[in-house]
Formats: sequence, C-alpha cells, structure tokens
Amino acid sequence: MPSGKLHRSVSLLFHLRGRVLRRSIASASFRLEKSMLKGKTAVVTGSTSGIGLAIARAYAAEGANIVINGFGEPAAIETERAGIETDFGVKARYSAADMTHGGAIATMIAEAEAEFGSVDILVNNAGIQFVAAVEEFPVEKWDAIIAINLSAAFHAIRAALPGMKQRKWGRIVNTASAHALVASPFKSAYVAAKHGIAGLTKTVALEAATFGVTVNAICPGYVWTPLVEKQIPETMAARNLTKEQVINDVLLHAQPTKQFVTSDEVAALAVFLASDAAKSITGVILPIDGGWTAQ
Repeated sequence: MPSGKLHRSVSLLFHLRGRVLRRSIASASFRLEKSMLKGKTAVVTGSTSGIGLAIARAYAAEGANIVINGFGEPAAIETERAGIETDFGVKARYSAADMTHGGAIATMIAEAEAEFGSVDILVNNAGIQFVAAVEEFPVEKWDAIIAINLSAAFHAIRAALPGMKQRKWGRIVNTASAHALVASPFKSAYVAAKHGIAGLTKTVALEAATFGVTVNAICPGYVWTPLVEKQIPETMAARNLTKEQVINDVLLHAQPTKQFVTSDEVAALAVFLASDAAKSITGVILPIDGGWTAQ
C-alpha cells in the first residue's frame, strides 16, 4: 500500500476508534447519571397506584431503594412491590402504615431507617377526596381528609427530618395540588388541606435550609388517577352534571391545555427535585397544571 494511503487509513482508524471511545464514555456517563440515587432510600406514601406509584418507580429507575405505602388488594400491592425490584434491581418494601395515625407513620419511617440505613427522600403523596357543599360536608370526611392529606405529611416530616439533618442531605417532596394555590367549590376540606401543605412546605424549607435538605411541593392539575376518577360521580351529584360534562366542563375546563397531566410527568418533576441539580430549589410551590394557575 502506498505510504499516502497507509497514512490516511491509519488516521481513519484512529478517528473511528476515537468516536467509539467518546461514545463509550458518553454511554458510561449516561448510565452513571441514571444511577444518581443509587444507595439512597425513598419513602413514598400513597404509592400503591396513581401518582405515588409512578414516583416510586421513577426513583427506583434512578437506583433508589423504595418503601411504598397505601391501600389496595394485598396481591396487587405485592405485584407492584415485586415489580419494582425486578424491573430496576433495587430493594422495595411495603408499609401498611395508616396515614391517619401519627404513631404508625413514625414507625414506618423508623422501620425504613432500620432496614435501609437511612430515609433520604420523603414524598408525602397520600391523599383522599370528597366533594360536597360545605354545609352538607360530613364531619368525618373533613377529619379524614385533613388527617391524610395534611397531618400525615407533618408526622412523616417530623420523623424523617432529624436523620436528614444529621446526614446533611435530604429531599422532601410534598404532593400538593393546583388547589394549594386556587380554590374550587364543593372541595372545602381538600382545598384547606392543600393550602396547609403549601404553608408546611415553606416553613420546613426555612428550618432545614442550612442542613442540605430541600423541601418543595409539586402542584399537579387534574391527573387521570383513581382519585380523580372516583370524584366524578360525586361532582355529578353536587353539580347536577353528566360524566362528560364533569370531565370537559369542570376538570379540563380548568386546564388551558385541555389535557390531563400524566403521572409520569409528575414523577419526572419529583426526580428532578431529588437531584443535585435542584439543590438550590427549596420552599417552592411548583405547579404542573397545564396552565391552570396562570389564569
């Protein structure tokens, strides 16, 4: 082979090897980045379905061990728990802690710390809903909504925060709602609880600011989850509307995009807030609502 052609061949070979090496490095960096939560433990309340389950799986995809919590059929819950371990190669456990009992919530956090060594990420997602005019609102429904949607977050934060402060790292993500920022009729307890979550988020963010712990609230608009689906008949009765009218004239009417937010979109935001890229974001009440609260 003439020397000129040999030189070009050698140059091409090194060029191709360089490209392969750069791609290998980029691929390795991507895999490393995708394991940014490896060794961390996330407790996600209300995570046997819907938004909570999507968040739990998203954290597991980033390498975190997971504690899920919530109601449901035992077999279905076990399927989801085992699926997290199989799909992502992490450890997952289920806690049946009752979110209406502060002692049970504290025990859930303590058990997670004992098993995994720490609770690094806490997502307060448990929630229930009931729709009725305030003068007809059952007192027991008010008490349950405040307990599960608001007080449960206080009890979980109270139990998890000392360990986070001691380790100088932690992420608390509270699932609020667009209803933490605006109100809707017939949802007095839910709106009151979510406004309370906003205040709790800001207060704890200030208290934890010098300890490497961030505290933020995600405020989804309407996400098609079992919780939203369940409130449709109640809204139909409260407003004398058909199912189609509730979906189009009440739910999606609030969102300029005219689309439901997805659980995966909310989960992606929760993952970002747990990342080091978000370490300076704290005390934020962050809408993900299709433009609802921009109006």
